[in-house]
Amino acid sequence: MTPEVFSAALAGALARELPGFVALRECARLSGGASQETYRLEVDTTAGPQRFALRRTPGGAPPADGVEQIGPRVEAKVIRAVEAAGVPVAGIVLELKPEDGLGEACVMRWLEGETLGSRIVKSPDLAEARRQLARQCGQMLARIHAVDPVATGLDRELKVVAPADLVRQTWAHYQSFHSPQPMIDYTAQWLLANLPPGVPPALTHADFRNGNLMVGPDGLRGVLDWEISHLGDPMRDLGWLCTASWRFGVAALPVGGFGDYADLLAGYQDVSGHRVDPAHLRFWEVFGSFWWAVGCLAMAEHWRTGPDRTVERPAIGRRSSECQVDCVNLLIPGPVSPLQAPAPVADELPDTVELLQSVAEFLRGPVAEAGGERHRFLARVAANSLAIVERETLRGATARAQETARLRALLGQDGELTALRWALVEALRAGRCALDDPALSRHLRETVVQQALIDQPGYPGVKTALAGSHG
Repeated sequence: MTPEVFSAALAGALARELPGFVALRECARLSGGASQETYRLEVDTTAGPQRFALRRTPGGAPPADGVEQIGPRVEAKVIRAVEAAGVPVAGIVLELKPEDGLGEACVMRWLEGETLGSRIVKSPDLAEARRQLARQCGQMLARIHAVDPVATGLDRELKVVAPADLVRQTWAHYQSFHSPQPMIDYTAQWLLANLPPGVPPALTHADFRNGNLMVGPDGLRGVLDWEISHLGDPMRDLGWLCTASWRFGVAALPVGGFGDYADLLAGYQDVSGHRVDPAHLRFWEVFGSFWWAVGCLAMAEHWRTGPDRTVERPAIGRRSSECQVDCVNLLIPGPVSPLQAPAPVADELPDTVELLQSVAEFLRGPVAEAGGERHRFLARVAANSLAIVERETLRGATARAQETARLRALLGQDGELTALRWALVEALRAGRCALDDPALSRHLRETVVQQALIDQPGYPGVKTALAGSHG
């Protein structure tokens, strides 16, 4: 569908549903939004110009790709329920209909504020907001979890998902990609062996994190992205907010990179009266890194199968190694050997690395500067992907050789790398590996960290792993 056809169809829906509609002046897709498309709408109305947000599934297709997607219709119902409970959200303005030809989507109020996690944790303008943000998040989560599913009708729309089922579903989803990632299988077995005590299922956002929060100088202005909400263990939300992937480089502040555990839990207890068990919270932190490790691989799989083949998806796929490093730090911390790059070889012709560097510089410079916001974002993503290829060119052969040698020693068998990876994965899945085997722990640490040094050497979890301890 061309942008012109898309805008015309959307204008027709707005004309039908939005009081005072005059014209759709602009429809611009925003950066980010890997699991859903987000657009900024500039609309002329009889009351003056107004701004809205459009959210829809990728390509407008039904939400069949993931195991947790609920779709815009049910998401709208969840948003209305939590808004009535006092949670700040982008309220629903209208839901698109099948005859609009745009797939599953809804139009929402536009909220002003900052949503980029890296800015939320670093912007001087938000310094005062950060001081209260962890406590506010705890308070909002308590309000979400207090929503009555029966009174709101959400019990008829949302699945009840127990922790064990969620681990198994996520594990099965990963296995469907046919990608041997032993650390993912190791973490799945750890989670199943350390399940938390059962609690009454509550409304769970399931993606409550820095990056899905709207923040202003006055604090929390909105909770966004409700598309994987379900009924389950409410501690999942607290653990996900504390998962290392969402600290945006500020590893010392475990709550989203902006706060500490004490403030989050105090805010939660203020509203709910519930005192959180640290071990319960830690389980969901481990699960968060496990779940996002699989989620990253799902992004790459979605790029392979369509319909949204943006350059962003395979780049996110390579971030799975970051999450696996976080699992290493939480479960099997210890010494790791850094991966050394070979010395450059002088050559009269530009080598592969120099060619990659030149194209990356072009993408970050002239290409990024020539387009709009979305274009600039994708150009930077593409340049970062080339940087991964550059590091793979320099270090990949050494990393693979070392991994092969470790696997042969660990498994006591010969073979090539892919077959050996599968042999270890199958042993983990069958429960034939003791999770406390020092040789297994050493192999997983070395392999995961070496891959992350290729994919994202500046990731804080890599630095933590190289230091040989976890924080």
